[in-house]
Amino acid sequence: MEISESRTAAPAEGRAAVELETFALLDRLRIPYAWVAHETADTIADCDVVSEVLGISICKNLFLCNRQKTAFYLLTMPGGKPFQTKVLSAQLGTTRLSFAPPELMESMLRCTPGSASVLGLAYDTERRVRLVMDRAVHDAAWFGCHPCKNDASLRLRTEDLLHVFLPHTGHDVTVVDL
Repeated sequence: MEISESRTAAPAEGRAAVELETFALLDRLRIPYAWVAHETADTIADCDVVSEVLGISICKNLFLCNRQKTAFYLLTMPGGKPFQTKVLSAQLGTTRLSFAPPELMESMLRCTPGSASVLGLAYDTERRVRLVMDRAVHDAAWFGCHPCKNDASLRLRTEDLLHVFLPHTGHDVTVVDL
């Protein structure tokens, strides 16, 4: 996989609008980050080389919903950890969860499958999506994700995500042990 050098300034052009908007928001919130451009990374396995370059582990982000499609969750967990819906559902006190339809992820988070990102919560102005974070991710010093498109990845401090970004979006985080 071809990967750019790590950068600490937002791209001026040549990126998708959603990426430029995401970087602009991080800059407005004064959240420092490092990022790299790369080929499309559709899976966590595709992100292994990116993780090495950024010195972090890119998180696995899953957009989930209940059977009725009335409750939505963005699960952020370590890339190497298996997802067990029964374990998560029990901790959340909800019926078994499954993957939400791609069109709902696009309309709520402006992300497509393979690009789900906690940074997409900036677009969830109705706060319909509940952020659920595995304790290992929550307690880590650094957080790695896509800027709402999976041809770039970034690293930021988890503290900035939790105490600056999420308060800006109006989202709380539910911590679980998976």
